[in-house]
Amino acid sequence: MKKNRLTMFVAAISLLAACDNEIKDIPKTEEKLTLTPSATSIALDADNMQKEIITFNWTAAREMKGEYAVSYTTKLDLVGNNFGSSTVIMNYENDGDFSRGFTSAQLNNWANEKWKQKVNKPFTLEFRVVAEWEGGSTFEAPEVRTVTVEVQPIKVEVFAADHMYIDGSVVDIQTEMQQTVENESQYAWYGELTAGELQIPVDFEGDTYYIVPKDGKSILLDGQPQDVKMQETPISWNIPKDGNYRVVVNMEKTAITIYSPEKPLAPDVVTWMLDGVEQTTEVNKIWHYGEPTGWGWKDNNWTQSMADPQIFIYSGPAITGRTKFGVEKSNVCYVYAPNTESANTSVTHGVEYDLIGGYTGGHRNAYFQLPAGTNFIILDIRNKTMKAFKK
Repeated sequence: MKKNRLTMFVAAISLLAACDNEIKDIPKTEEKLTLTPSATSIALDADNMQKEIITFNWTAAREMKGEYAVSYTTKLDLVGNNFGSSTVIMNYENDGDFSRGFTSAQLNNWANEKWKQKVNKPFTLEFRVVAEWEGGSTFEAPEVRTVTVEVQPIKVEVFAADHMYIDGSVVDIQTEMQQTVENESQYAWYGELTAGELQIPVDFEGDTYYIVPKDGKSILLDGQPQDVKMQETPISWNIPKDGNYRVVVNMEKTAITIYSPEKPLAPDVVTWMLDGVEQTTEVNKIWHYGEPTGWGWKDNNWTQSMADPQIFIYSGPAITGRTKFGVEKSNVCYVYAPNTESANTSVTHGVEYDLIGGYTGGHRNAYFQLPAGTNFIILDIRNKTMKAFKK
């Protein structure tokens, strides 16, 4: 009997101890703050850049008795940036303000300059409002609400390239086009194509675009400039027959010219006399002669343009003084000179000068007087012009 009484006593003590150690929940704080965007997806408006395109509205947070003062802070960023100090757009809102709006201009500028978004790529905004209390006797947990909004950026016509290619059924393998020496905004290619579809993909900042006819038509305008644009989806040019083609894309002029075997760009062909015998030269090489070479013939640092075989470019060490341009390494060869009167023509950098071809004494004794520092020359035989630069 004593044993039973002892057992009941221990059980009672244990029950009382359990009651004393029972976890008692703190009453849950009833939060009142709500946050609503005016839209869950938007498209920036290029025609109304200063007009508000998105608005975020929120309600007042819970009321606190005593001397508590509530303040509201809003934050805007891209999803994934976590409202970092270098990317967040933060505002301390005025008393009684429960709304924050943004214009297309603001979002466009931040996307390009602050958030470094790629051109034409959609992005997701993250907006947060934080209510905090100060002045009371105890710490009060803030109320925080966050929403996201999908954004279509302003469509920008991209016209730039890191790399450009020839592709499509006209080639067995994608081939890179060359950036021309004479014009960094121009790309060119020359080679064999088979009948089929020609596509021109472009790599730019990690994305792929296509050079396409602006009118959307696949018709080849043989030997004529054609307006083009860049877009994400390809449109092909129809190449009607096998043969050697030259493709030239001028990014600055937003134009393409495709030359078929029917209308090829050919090198210049000149005739001249050597010891009474007529010589015929297809001009695929240029020499310069005169003071810059110690009155010798030099063919180094000259490039024949991929865009036009009648354009030659000198790009190399600076040359200064009287010079002319020959088609052979010979003192009596056919030359390109500024006049036929055995006169010197003083050259100013960046100015275009007439180029006259011939092999008379008047041609051979006429010289361009190059200024100091000349390290870049464009010799355009087709259009009979010469330009010198200091680069």
